[in-house]
Amino acid sequence: MDGAWRIGMLYSRSGVTAGIESTQANGTLLAVEQINAAGGVLGRPLEPVIYDPASSPRLYGQLAAKLLGEDGVRSIFGCYMSSTRKAVMPEIDAHRGLLFYATLYEGFEYHPRIFYTGAAPNQNSMQLARYIMENYGHRFLFIGSNYIFPYESNRVMADLVRQVKGRVLDEVYVPLDCQPSDFDRVIRLIRKHEPDVVFSTVVGKGTAMFYTAFHEAGFDAEKMPIASLTTSEAEIAEMSPGVACCHLTAAPFFEGLETPAARQFVASFKARFGADAPVTACAEAAYFQVMLYAEALTRAGSDDPEALVPHLLGLEYDAPQGRIRIDPDNHHTELWPRVARVDRNGRFEVVWNPEVRIKPEPYFVEPTLDDWTFARLRIKK
Repeated sequence: MDGAWRIGMLYSRSGVTAGIESTQANGTLLAVEQINAAGGVLGRPLEPVIYDPASSPRLYGQLAAKLLGEDGVRSIFGCYMSSTRKAVMPEIDAHRGLLFYATLYEGFEYHPRIFYTGAAPNQNSMQLARYIMENYGHRFLFIGSNYIFPYESNRVMADLVRQVKGRVLDEVYVPLDCQPSDFDRVIRLIRKHEPDVVFSTVVGKGTAMFYTAFHEAGFDAEKMPIASLTTSEAEIAEMSPGVACCHLTAAPFFEGLETPAARQFVASFKARFGADAPVTACAEAAYFQVMLYAEALTRAGSDDPEALVPHLLGLEYDAPQGRIRIDPDNHHTELWPRVARVDRNGRFEVVWNPEVRIKPEPYFVEPTLDDWTFARLRIKK
């Protein structure tokens, strides 16, 4: 396509995290199509160059190098697992490109050529911990997939639990490419410890396996839920009816949000990708980060990262979750955290909405649950 602005897309349509990454790819494509339908950017369309990295960190690195070195791409939209982001980072450095990363993650990172539009720990872990300990109890069992994000996320959650003299009863990890039998030990540990809550950082296909095992074991999710940052509408779509009922998640966006912007986004998403297409927080972030890019591109008049970055810093956009802003100090995004519980129809029902936009603190300098900190982070709607 002559004269098009080329962008790279690295979202997996196969492999262990294909379910959630497919929603990110769809969010990206929806934004591109809407921008192009409105005349493109400065009269030129966006042209996505798309590869499937198959949930493999090695392929992510190789395909990022191809996009930046051979395909004429200067900005990449992609990655889900932190291991894939880490694999792409050297190529971003080597080719002086940009990466837009639309996934919640463990924090403790800053990169001048990465923009983080998913939640940092103080935008989901803190809210989820507070809700759990006010409504269920202080005794936690941790279960996660065996890679970077679960280890770091569990460390953050453990710090929050211990602040209020809570207890982490045990911590166990399953392979990323797990099988149902890998959860046999987890079920035995839950029976042994009888925690108040099971905090899960299991990702991808293992999520449905774990929730199914929990359900089949007969545990009462109303009294002892699974609380997770990594369970979205995409993972629930892979479960049988009723399996996810009463479990908890914290995220800035849910498919069932009843605001005009959210309803319009969900309607457009499903009109394009099908009535059953799950609309996740990661999909919403993937969508609005393309809109941010397009606005910065309009202002810069060039897709040169050196020209784009100054226009991205402090940029705001009326996203489906609410008005968001790129923090100019750390390249993360000010977001609207919410806690939701799965209802009997498999849909997230928001049970706690602080109705504040939270400034990202990726280094979690003050990981505290007290009201003073929460008020200090308040930003007017």
